[in-house]
Amino acid sequence: MEIMHNLEAGASVVTKQLVRRSNRRSRKEKKKKKNSKREGDKIRGDKSDCMENGVGLEKKMSPAVQGQNPGEVGEASSAPQPPPHPPPPPPVRPRLVFHTQLAHGSPTGKIEGFTNVKELYTRIAEAFSISPTEILFCTLNTHKVDMQKLLGGQIGLEDFIFAHVRGETKEVEVVKTEDALGLTITDNGTGYAFIKRIKEGSIIDKIKTVCVGDHIEAINDQSIVGCRHYEVAKMLKELPRAESFTLRLVEPKKAFDMIAQRTKSGKSSGEGKVVSGRETLRLRSKGKATVEDAPTEFEELVTKKVDDLLESYMGIRDSELASTIVETGRHKKNAQDFAEAFDSVLGDFAFPDEFLFDVWGTIEEARNG
Repeated sequence: MEIMHNLEAGASVVTKQLVRRSNRRSRKEKKKKKNSKREGDKIRGDKSDCMENGVGLEKKMSPAVQGQNPGEVGEASSAPQPPPHPPPPPPVRPRLVFHTQLAHGSPTGKIEGFTNVKELYTRIAEAFSISPTEILFCTLNTHKVDMQKLLGGQIGLEDFIFAHVRGETKEVEVVKTEDALGLTITDNGTGYAFIKRIKEGSIIDKIKTVCVGDHIEAINDQSIVGCRHYEVAKMLKELPRAESFTLRLVEPKKAFDMIAQRTKSGKSSGEGKVVSGRETLRLRSKGKATVEDAPTEFEELVTKKVDDLLESYMGIRDSELASTIVETGRHKKNAQDFAEAFDSVLGDFAFPDEFLFDVWGTIEEARNG
């Protein structure tokens, strides 16, 4: 009986302990549920506040990854996107490099980066360590004083440039027995006028020391350096008849095979014609040089005829000036439009009206022919 009483007492104690443990578990679960409910209410309250303030439910992201899809966030943060590729650069035209020599003899130099005759002379002078004022004129593809190869406003991209520099200075006395001296004057575009032609049988032709290519430096001790060819021609024309005057001339320095060379008229159908290459570098007194196609047969024919008119009316030859005149009138419909355009471009030359009429007639004839 005593044993049974002890067993019952022990069972009662175990049962009480299980009940107390169960009660503690129940209280813990209730407390956990209660805490969970509080956290849920708090979250809902926070969401509500966010919506009231107009803020969405997206998680806050760094500026580097905002705007990306959720699946891209990790990739973007670990490997930033590379910057966009810059646009391809515009195509660069190959540099135009020309070969050059001094006409009387020198090593070959290379020049580039010029847009007009003055800059061309500067580049040549730098190549040979001389002053640009030493250069009288340039010829293309020949070292001789050949006025048919004189450098004008265009250079073939494969042309070889020969620079003729100052040689000996000489003075000659001329008696003007006739109105016309028989000289055709041109200039180099940088202030040096020189003799381009000597008419056979003329006053100047009888003075054997005067040669084609001679630079006219002074008339009666008056310097004409810086004057254009038409200004020099006008000065010579206005000299009184039957009186003498003095010319100070500077001849180009000659190589051995050029000594005693004297060219007179030397007219040629190829005068002023660029014969090498399909493209040319067009030099301009104003603005940048441009690469253009070689002149067409029409342009060459009309330019040659206008150059002949320049010689006839003004006593000068200038293929660049003739080309500019042709360009001015090429697309004009009548003589009046041509005259107005001519005066706006070349009004400083003060050409006579007869010259303009003859030029317009030459252009019209070439168009219709």
